[in-house]
Amino acid sequence: MLATNDSSQQVSNLTTTNLLVVFAEFLDIDVSAGDAAADTLKTYTRQLQQFLRWCDRNYIDPVTITKDEIKKYRRWMIDRQKYKPATISLKLAVVRRFYQAAVEKGLLSINPAAGVKPPRDKFDPAEKITYLERMEVETLLGSIPQDGTLRSARDRAMLAIMALEGTRTVELHRADISCLVRQGQNLGVRVEGKRKVRVVPLTPDIASMLVEYLHLRETQGEVLKPARPLFTGVGNNSRGKRISRRGIRTIVDKYLKQTSLKHIPGRTISAHSLRHTAGTLALRSGADLRQVQDLLGHSDPRTTSIYTHVGDRWENNPALKLNINIPSV
Repeated sequence: MLATNDSSQQVSNLTTTNLLVVFAEFLDIDVSAGDAAADTLKTYTRQLQQFLRWCDRNYIDPVTITKDEIKKYRRWMIDRQKYKPATISLKLAVVRRFYQAAVEKGLLSINPAAGVKPPRDKFDPAEKITYLERMEVETLLGSIPQDGTLRSARDRAMLAIMALEGTRTVELHRADISCLVRQGQNLGVRVEGKRKVRVVPLTPDIASMLVEYLHLRETQGEVLKPARPLFTGVGNNSRGKRISRRGIRTIVDKYLKQTSLKHIPGRTISAHSLRHTAGTLALRSGADLRQVQDLLGHSDPRTTSIYTHVGDRWENNPALKLNINIPSV
């Protein structure tokens, strides 16, 4: 807390550097209760840097910025950058937390970003859910060669876990050998997702694929120590190294394109779509909502329930009950 009680004198003594110092402390101590992932910290830092660059280009002092000027930042993101509402929401949240950290430390008396809301997302949440049908999943997994190579064994295990168990790319990227969990005859993988850790129970078939992959690594001379990555690269430059998130996405895209599943009119499938696939097909097959929520690691059951609307929209379309005969052309 500054010694003077005069708010104008207090602000005049402040610099952007002072604000950055307390924000750095916030990132270290407060984000995710002090246990934020490196990717999360990078995101906060990157979003704040963009805001500060905007201030600099517009000759605005971040210390004395007003609520109206932050609204101009919002307008710039909408009109010039063409960001989606969800992206703007994230960027404004970081700016809001930047100033809140200064308020909590007594550097500022008010948060100029408080109450500056992002534009409403006009899209139907269920519309964003892209997924593969059951037969398409079988086609995708069936396209991976069973030729005994390390690459094929890795890809089969990895894609099966993503498409049927709904793991995120970041979760498989982070997983180590020590994350394997055995309970009786069952095998699972402990993964770290968004703010929580959970055990993903593998089906017997997927467990066998994973064990086969790990066995191949051992037969090629690798010692599977606990700290070793669960999934590694096999290329000349990445052999034995932890597979990157981009590497996982590249592998998924390769098989999607190979099977002509990547793009069809009205639908584009990504690596994240495999997570949607697991949730959608599980609920459609009669799985309990709470079980699917636990499998996917959703904190809010409303997030999981979006998957129920995907199939219901067509299967339970009220128009189907009208029984009106439409003359054929």
